[in-house]
Amino acid sequence: MPDYIIDPGAVSSLKAPNSIASSTAIGKVHGSLARAGKVKSSTPPVEAQEKKKKPTGRAMKREKYNRRFVNVSATMVGGKRRMNPAPAK
Repeated sequence: MPDYIIDPGAVSSLKAPNSIASSTAIGKVHGSLARAGKVKSSTPPVEAQEKKKKPTGRAMKREKYNRRFVNVSATMVGGKRRMNPAPAK
């Protein structure tokens, strides 16, 4: 048997209250669900415009090649357009 005695009152004070333990176990939603979809419902509907059909297969590969390597301007270094380019120094 150990030489020390554990005080039951000290042990109970170390435990978290039930209200805190139960709320952290469930998790939180970012914002209330009452506000969900408020932007989409408040914007007026717009008719979809007719668009030109995108090329597929070989024609799409050809378009990509021309965009990336043939029609390269002086601002695009290396023939690629970066997603979030840093300003040139």
